[in-house]
Amino acid sequence: MPTAEKRGPDWHNDDGEELFVHQDSDHLVASEAGSAPLHTFDRASSAAKRVLFGRNLSSAEEGEQRLSKRLALPIFSSDAISSSAYASEEILLALVGAGAAVLMYGPLVALAIGLLLGLIAISYRQVCYGFPNGGGAYAVASSTLGTVPALIAASSLIVDYVLTAAVSVAAGVAAITSALPELVPLRLEIALVALLLIVIANLRGIRESGKIFALPAYLFVGGALLVIGVGLVRIVTGDPAITWSADLHPELTEASQVLLPLLLLRAFAHGSVALTGTEAISNGVASFKKPEAKNAATTLIFMAVLLGTLFVGISLLAFAYGRAPIEGGETLLSQVARASLGDGPLYAFFQIATTGILLLAANTGFNGGPQLARILAADGFLPRQVGQRSGRLAFGSGIGLIAIFAGVLLVATGALVTDLVPAYAIGVFIGFTISQAGMVMHWRRQRDSGWRGRALLNGVGAVVTFVVLVVITAAKFADGGYLVFIAIPILTVFMLIVRERYRLHTRELSIEQGRVFEGLHRNRRIFAPFGEINRSTVRAVNVGRLLAGSNGELIALRVVFDEAEEAAIRDRFETHFPDVRLVTILSPYRAILEPVIHYLDEVEEELDEDGRKLMSVVMVPEYSGRHWWDRILHNGNGKRLREALIGRANTVVLDIPYRRHIPD
Repeated sequence: MPTAEKRGPDWHNDDGEELFVHQDSDHLVASEAGSAPLHTFDRASSAAKRVLFGRNLSSAEEGEQRLSKRLALPIFSSDAISSSAYASEEILLALVGAGAAVLMYGPLVALAIGLLLGLIAISYRQVCYGFPNGGGAYAVASSTLGTVPALIAASSLIVDYVLTAAVSVAAGVAAITSALPELVPLRLEIALVALLLIVIANLRGIRESGKIFALPAYLFVGGALLVIGVGLVRIVTGDPAITWSADLHPELTEASQVLLPLLLLRAFAHGSVALTGTEAISNGVASFKKPEAKNAATTLIFMAVLLGTLFVGISLLAFAYGRAPIEGGETLLSQVARASLGDGPLYAFFQIATTGILLLAANTGFNGGPQLARILAADGFLPRQVGQRSGRLAFGSGIGLIAIFAGVLLVATGALVTDLVPAYAIGVFIGFTISQAGMVMHWRRQRDSGWRGRALLNGVGAVVTFVVLVVITAAKFADGGYLVFIAIPILTVFMLIVRERYRLHTRELSIEQGRVFEGLHRNRRIFAPFGEINRSTVRAVNVGRLLAGSNGELIALRVVFDEAEEAAIRDRFETHFPDVRLVTILSPYRAILEPVIHYLDEVEEELDEDGRKLMSVVMVPEYSGRHWWDRILHNGNGKRLREALIGRANTVVLDIPYRRHIPD
């Protein structure tokens, strides 16, 4: 009987597409075809995702997805910029109850908030440089104040990002139903559809969403600057439309004079909703083009100047035109725009732009929130899946979680802004206060030139933001603000529990540094795919050595996402297992399961000396944990690999469980 010629892998699929870039026998790079779905249902799902979100992006394309300052501004600042549409009205609504005369203080309160905005912007500008990986208040507090304050800051910001998404969508829908009252019965349905569309836009990738959201943001800014510009020209030229609120009869009653300081403080607190979203840029520094920190800091200052100009300008014009808020009626911004632009096409255009920016302000929550969740996952405070990128390089899990909780809030409140607003802005001021206090500690530790002045500036900011926090809480607590103080501790405790579980698992899986695990090297087709090099991997390798015996080869298999990771894994693996062959697959499209399956398909085509296919044994290491909830944090890829391999011809799948009390 003639000896059959051995046939090796050709690394192509049935359509002739290259599955791997073959660099050498132990190092491969998966192509897009090598990362494609394996089954009909998965392929259909992938095709649908391609239609909705676009083609998958390689890790090498991440640099192209980073944001210029022009696109970053509408992505990370839509919430802050949109607040100028209603912050001035919030100030006057807080004052109007004491009489029309008190409304003259509206521009002064707006100016004071503008100064606070400048203080916070300068602080977060330093955060961009000091913490270029992002994280904002969480990163500052984690470095200076400790774990619990950092998690409180993170929890408060996550709550505020969820509320930002819900409030913005509800506000945008309110603007639509104000123009079309017949749609009021469908308010919730419209809100949920709008939320879904915003989610889809964000899942297309951060750069793609920036292109979608840039136009409405810039149209609103242009329209608002036109409104303010026309108003200033009328002030300078002494236009009769400028009445300086003469018809409001500015006469303070004795009661108003006594309560004036408290009224101004309350108005300051209500108007401070203008500052929500200010921290989003510092959370997303890593999304900017290089130099990331410089571009983020520049965008932050530009956003602050723009927001301050719009906010103070609208407040000034409201007083100059003699306009006061009408609760349940025409918005203050609409009154001011009508006074500047008249009732013609320009006014209609501006109202459409205002509706657009209010609706799309939710985008800040869908960018700042997932960016913060990514950092928390990297630090072990959230499940690692939250920090993984989707096919479009977006943080899909974080976006999905923000959408789910925002949707729950919309359903619970019927998409009514008035039911959502009481809890709004409290969380962000908790983050502001912690961040400012943390920056004081940061400067004290650095003690470089001028540190005292910067520390004093941040110290004043911490005191002011804390006072505003107290006032906002007192004003909104009974109306629903108390929910924030329930949600933040729950989130904080949850993240502490997750971190503690990961620490326990790390201790249970750890192996001694520099320890070498020796064994017989044979030629058997035993595959040991692994993720981390830990005790679970040791168990799988040792079982593989036993199975290989004298007639087989043990091959460790690892998917990596970049060359640096590959070098680090190979160096450590060869230290611990010098006698075991390691094959790495570089996966630029971040697929894990698909490249492994394609690799096994190809190597299984090799024939033995008798012309028969060799049997492959794939060992799947699994950390069984002490409790069922431990398994939620682990083994996701192992489970998927097991399901994909079961039932294959010439393949045996072995689970290799590991628990700490089982001896190696």
